[in-house]
Amino acid sequence: MGFTYRGNPSFFFFFFLCLSTVSAYINNNTSSNNGEEEVRRELASGRCNWFRGNWVYDVKYPLYDPYKCPFIDPQFNCKKYGRPDNAYLKYRWQPSSCSLPRFNGLYFLRRMRGKKIMFVGDSLSTNMWQSLACLIHAWVPNTRYTLLRQKGLASLTFEEYGVTLMLYRTQFLVDLNVEKVGRVLKLNSIKQGNMWRGMDVLIFNSWHWWTHTEHIQPWDYMEDGNRLYKDMNRLIAFYKGMTTWARWVNAYVDSSKTKVFFNGVSPTHYEGKDWGEPMNSCRSQTQPFYGRRYPGGTPMAWVVLNKVMRRLRKPVHWLDITGLSQLRKDAHPSAFSGNHPGNDCSHWCLPGLPDTWNVLFYSTLFSS
Repeated sequence: MGFTYRGNPSFFFFFFLCLSTVSAYINNNTSSNNGEEEVRRELASGRCNWFRGNWVYDVKYPLYDPYKCPFIDPQFNCKKYGRPDNAYLKYRWQPSSCSLPRFNGLYFLRRMRGKKIMFVGDSLSTNMWQSLACLIHAWVPNTRYTLLRQKGLASLTFEEYGVTLMLYRTQFLVDLNVEKVGRVLKLNSIKQGNMWRGMDVLIFNSWHWWTHTEHIQPWDYMEDGNRLYKDMNRLIAFYKGMTTWARWVNAYVDSSKTKVFFNGVSPTHYEGKDWGEPMNSCRSQTQPFYGRRYPGGTPMAWVVLNKVMRRLRKPVHWLDITGLSQLRKDAHPSAFSGNHPGNDCSHWCLPGLPDTWNVLFYSTLFSS
């Protein structure tokens, strides 16, 4: 299940750790009451580490038909844009010492009736938001819904149930403002957090954009305190930004009304040396990595995030998807993306890996 962190270790201890480490290592659809009782029992029975296990081939997968889900952006719609193989659709995550509950979209809608769920983050949050929309839609394909999109914000409401899935796009969680000197990434400010308040569930994500440089870097300066920097170590910047986010959670989240999740660091597969194939990338990969330990090791961003989570005083459920996602070198769009030219080894096909992230979210949401 999801991990909940409430500790508060020394800032200076971690800062030393970060600096030293950086230098060293950079579908059965049933609406009966009996069916719902079965779901409740299944959710209540999961008492193990859902994030440690392996991928198994399952002929019942995928959990929805990509041609019948109306919410998938071209960027993630690999089948529509010509991906010829199907095996990547068939893998189910199997924890080592238990089984994950099966996703039941009708149960989700009934339990969350009248509630608002907001995904907050970058395009990987979009990936996960669309996945959850498809998972639910597969259970109620004829239900009425309203989909609204505007710059930076989208909402999907399943009208019969009053359940709204929202997406707030922000690359860094902390503020990015245009000022006289240029575009300034403010490591100590989250004024946009006012848009996140009043939700029943928040699912955060960040890391993808912290590594971007040169022409795809969306800022000109970083601001820390009263000083502007042309650049700084990105892991240190990430730590500062996520610490600001943690302070926002501690200050503004009412845990009696809002459940908070953080979807962990999503890996990329541009460099085949990470899994023992130095001449390859995610392109043409058709199977997960099989092995007891992923050769690429734990990303340093995971270490940073782990330290930030321990600073939280409010309960936040960490969906620790990094390790299980590292194994899915086969699950990226690569060349089969409608609006991402080249080789996309950052995002994920739908159906695909983000469906597992949402099964983990669903399992944690209803068992915590």
